[in-house]
Amino acid sequence: MDAFKLMKELRVNYEQEAHYLPKETGLSLIESTTEDDSRISAKCRDAKVEDLWSLTSFFGYSTQTFVLAVNLLDRFLAMIRIQPKHLSCVSVSCLHMAAKVTEEECNLAPTGDLIRIGQCRFTVSDLCRMEKIVAEKLNFKSKAITALTFLHLYHQIALSHSTDRKEKLSLEKLEAQLKACLCRISFSKAKPSVLALSVLRQEIEGVRSEDMLEIAYHIQRHLKITDGELLLWSERVARCLSDYASPECSKPNHKKLQWIVSRRTAQNLHSYRVVPELPTIPEGCWDESESEDSCEDMMSSGEESLSSSLGSDAEGPFFPLHLRRQKHRQPLHA
Repeated sequence: MDAFKLMKELRVNYEQEAHYLPKETGLSLIESTTEDDSRISAKCRDAKVEDLWSLTSFFGYSTQTFVLAVNLLDRFLAMIRIQPKHLSCVSVSCLHMAAKVTEEECNLAPTGDLIRIGQCRFTVSDLCRMEKIVAEKLNFKSKAITALTFLHLYHQIALSHSTDRKEKLSLEKLEAQLKACLCRISFSKAKPSVLALSVLRQEIEGVRSEDMLEIAYHIQRHLKITDGELLLWSERVARCLSDYASPECSKPNHKKLQWIVSRRTAQNLHSYRVVPELPTIPEGCWDESESEDSCEDMMSSGEESLSSSLGSDAEGPFFPLHLRRQKHRQPLHA
């Protein structure tokens, strides 16, 4: 796609992004909720998003699937007040809905496998009912404009201006950094176009390319993003990535994702899932005897995170070391 078409597509997506934003009032309500409240808290939401990242890695799903799932989850949580015990069902439903849109049918994990590996207590029937509820409330059909939409366009625009930038500007790194940001609910308040550009700027600062910085500035002017808005979110992205790069941060732990499943679960998985090398946990981790028609009260309630680490792509090299000791931010072009 040539540069003109890319810029035109960029503008079209920019004009439509507001339709896919979570309600800010709903997000603020979640952020203000305390841990002992009966509503979903920010910490609880963030933990479930980390679990979605882990599930995405385990089943080999794309970044697009993860980002769409988080978008659906945040929009639903910002619109509908749910009890914490139903959060697992909602989050996994969003992941399954996203995968059905973005993944090839042959790569879709069977619903039962998704529930078992997710160590969830709800049933297939619960999941199907929840998917219908989410789809109806969000009027979801087949797409959403997310920060990843813009990140891919920005990356293509940058590469379209020169062929020697492929070694410097890694889309894989940019995607990993975006996923790290999405694990914090505060970034759900950012416009997708601004969040993606903020992530891009951090990577550009890391490679110290004046040419690419000029491209980022050209994109900013084209979309009429103000300096103040971009500076605000660039600083927040920098702090987030700095936290992930810090040795004091417990996640990511720079190890490949390790899943814990029982022998019974492993035997029930399809043969194409690689599970024999995984460690086991006690057989009582989930109850196979639950009926397919269990009521909503039997849905999972407040389970701990599935893994102490995020996806295997959340490793040190993807979180720039230059952010650890960076104290001063470079001013944006006027």
